[in-house]
Amino acid sequence: MTDLSKQDIKDLKQKAHHLKPVILMGDKGLSEAVQKEIGVALGAHELIKIRVSAEDHTERDTTIKTICEHHNAVLIQQIGHMATIYKAKAAKAKEV
Repeated sequence: MTDLSKQDIKDLKQKAHHLKPVILMGDKGLSEAVQKEIGVALGAHELIKIRVSAEDHTERDTTIKTICEHHNAVLIQQIGHMATIYKAKAAKAKEV
């Protein structure tokens, strides 16, 4: 997991403010296909918003925690059904 300072988190929240959710979870919940799409989105963008359609607060929080653990990502902010998560891109190995 990435260690982020308070300033890093503040900066990421500002960047995420204007983002639209790239993943919209429906009634079927957190499937392998959804996990795969989240991985693709994180690889492409680092910072993404996810809309989690869970009626129960506990279920929603558990789903978001599972997503973060599965992708080794950091929860930046959660407001209602929207979660903003961040995963830094892996540094490319330099050829010698």
